[in-house]
Amino acid sequence: VYFNSLFGKSFSRKEDNSINAALNYGYSLILSAINREISANGYLTQLGLFHNNVHNPFNLGCDLMEPFRPLVDRAVVDNKFEQFGKEEKQLMLALLSQEVMIKGKKEKLLNAIKIYVKSIFDVLEEQDESLISFYEL
Repeated sequence: VYFNSLFGKSFSRKEDNSINAALNYGYSLILSAINREISANGYLTQLGLFHNNVHNPFNLGCDLMEPFRPLVDRAVVDNKFEQFGKEEKQLMLALLSQEVMIKGKKEKLLNAIKIYVKSIFDVLEEQDESLISFYEL
């Protein structure tokens, strides 16, 4: 229902098309950035909170990336990709340089991911949910 409301009733995530290629590429960029921060903070990417597929080495990254998916979705909707090649990949890569607000400051998305992931681990260590830092547009 979600993707149909964005891309039309005939859209399917199972199709091989430029929209799905852009979504997959954008999600992989976010997931990679999050996995890097998970590892940099000394945690394992395999052990998830909600994702728990034994064949997925990035369960925790998949958990933590969920709030960032709408940024990818919006970029794909806004760009209406007819094809997905080098130029389109560069447009999606630019997402990581997009400015968002986090902890009352403007930050590039890549740095906001770093702050967000660290805040998740602070929450887990301190058992204080108020420590979580989400981004805002």
